[in-house]
Amino acid sequence: MSSVAPVRSSDDGSGPARRAGRAVGRALHRPITGPAKGIRRATHAHGAGESGLGKLIELHAINGAGDMMITVALASTVFFSVPTDEARGRVAMYLAITMAPFTVLAPVIGPLLDRLPHGRRASMAAAMLARALLAVLMSGAVATGGLQLYPAALGVLVASKSYGVVRSAVVPRLLPPNFSLVKANSRVTLAGLLATGAAAPVAAGLNSIGPQWPLYGACVVFLGGTFAAFTLPHKVDEAKGERRARLSTHEAHSKRPGLRTVSRSVLCGLLANAAMRGLSGFLIFFLAFLLREHPLAGQSAAVSLGIVGVSAGVGNACGTAVGAWLRARAPEAIIASVLCVTLGVAVLAAVFFSGLFVAVLAATAGFCQALAKLSLDAMIQRDVPEAVRTSAFARSETLLQVAWVLGGAIGIVLPLNGVLGMSVAAAIVALGATMAVRGVISAPRHQHQQHTSRPRVA
Repeated sequence: MSSVAPVRSSDDGSGPARRAGRAVGRALHRPITGPAKGIRRATHAHGAGESGLGKLIELHAINGAGDMMITVALASTVFFSVPTDEARGRVAMYLAITMAPFTVLAPVIGPLLDRLPHGRRASMAAAMLARALLAVLMSGAVATGGLQLYPAALGVLVASKSYGVVRSAVVPRLLPPNFSLVKANSRVTLAGLLATGAAAPVAAGLNSIGPQWPLYGACVVFLGGTFAAFTLPHKVDEAKGERRARLSTHEAHSKRPGLRTVSRSVLCGLLANAAMRGLSGFLIFFLAFLLREHPLAGQSAAVSLGIVGVSAGVGNACGTAVGAWLRARAPEAIIASVLCVTLGVAVLAAVFFSGLFVAVLAATAGFCQALAKLSLDAMIQRDVPEAVRTSAFARSETLLQVAWVLGGAIGIVLPLNGVLGMSVAAAIVALGATMAVRGVISAPRHQHQQHTSRPRVA
């Protein structure tokens, strides 16, 4: 009997039953851990993991997913659930109760956050937590569309834009070695766009269960973002040597630096980007009602809106991706070029108005807006001293958000006439193109010699 090999028990961790269980566990676990590891490798590549930029990329993806879920819940209540005329009234009320106060609060956001330079992680966490709580509060009113929905939506909007302002100020502190600000912002923005696209069908599925369910999902997402904000490196909260910047100054010998005193081309680039952001807000609101009343040929209103929305999203993602590898040695020229391209497409859409040109304009606007914003970031990095660069990003982001609100207001009050709408869109872009060309003219001719000691912009 001594020659008979002992039977190995499955309880020792190496038996057939245990091995089969482990194989099943790995098979079930891999669909989750596999993509998660792949995402982590992508967000932490090229030194982004060591610098902390990877953490910010992941946090911005969480932010985009949560905002999309709230957007779906609001759209299903304010826009899609009622006839067009009533929907215009509801959206106008949304603008009056939510957006109008935001135009007053937005200019205060940057200066207020400047007073909390040592609490940027806490500020982003607070913005996430506030939206999580407001999502739960809105879930009770989203089904009925009661007036209490709008103050809560205002709180969500303010918290979202506050996060955006702080995020713009944080990026320069998390740059990996030999990493430009344009490339860093491209990665962060692209992650947000991808997360938004992934969250849209999830939010639509939750909405099919009930209009409050996307808000429950948003609450879970933002609670995760609250904890993720505190995983950012401690250097995010450092503010040694920083001062506050202003968008303009009237004193000829002011000791406080402002963007106009640093570079006129930066101010022109900022105003050109404001025109592009205003165009974005205008197209979102105007086309939402226009295509609902007059869908694309052979398509339903929902499909028409989807086509235009996907076109704009793909264009924005492509513009961000191009900005990730584009060597923006002349950001003023890039801004002027994309504004002129957008102007040309807007004019064609007004002259030859059709569903095709509307979709092309949406894609062009998304693509060019992304490149223009990345070029503006490069100009601020190049021309604004490091001591006030963080504050400058906060101020510029606030102005761009206000421009989006104003563009959306124009889209709401305009009659639903396609040719008229595209003509207004062209006029908005024309103002921005004028400022962009002035920026190119006012740019120093030997800029590359004057800024050899500055960090590269792309």
